[in-house]
Amino acid sequence: MTPPVERRTRAVIFDVGNVLYDWNLRQFFEKLVPAHELELFLRDVVTLDWHNQHDAGRPFAETSAELIAQWPRFADAIAAFGPRFSDTVTGLLPGMGEIVRALHARSVPLYAITNFSDEFWPPFRTREAAIFDLFEDVVVSGTERLVKPDPAIYRLALGRFGLAPHEAIFVDDRADNVRAAEALGIAGHHFRGAEPLRVELERHGLL
Repeated sequence: MTPPVERRTRAVIFDVGNVLYDWNLRQFFEKLVPAHELELFLRDVVTLDWHNQHDAGRPFAETSAELIAQWPRFADAIAAFGPRFSDTVTGLLPGMGEIVRALHARSVPLYAITNFSDEFWPPFRTREAAIFDLFEDVVVSGTERLVKPDPAIYRLALGRFGLAPHEAIFVDDRADNVRAAEALGIAGHHFRGAEPLRVELERHGLL
């Protein structure tokens, strides 16, 4: 009988949106869409299902053309979404910059697996270089055309990061993404704020 693998968590794999950074479509589109139509716009026009196509690798030129054809009165707001995507991300969530810098100071390897457009990622990565320069590597779904919680994106990431599953903890705000990581033997943490995460990282001896 094969003995169980002894867990020694040595690296942290983060999600990006709504874990490290606040992603807020409302604050972006309220400047572009009339107030009396904003709720309809966020519910029926720029939906998560529509945006998820970018995370899966579809070009914004295609998705925006299709959506503008359906909603021509919102053409300007829809067209602004791609070139100005970084403006939908308002900044680091409270306490998360401090956690990232503290882990880096302790020489804990930092990685990320993010559902993010291949087109939108480079300008955002450049804008947030002060944080992402501390990371060893980031797997971007739109580049790989694999989207969480598909187990294939976690396997790809572990291989690229040079990690065995038991060596990492994965932090995500979506329970289904966390469960997918745990099913492969990665420790999971369902993100609910910086302080519970700090406690969990201390429990693993990383902080």
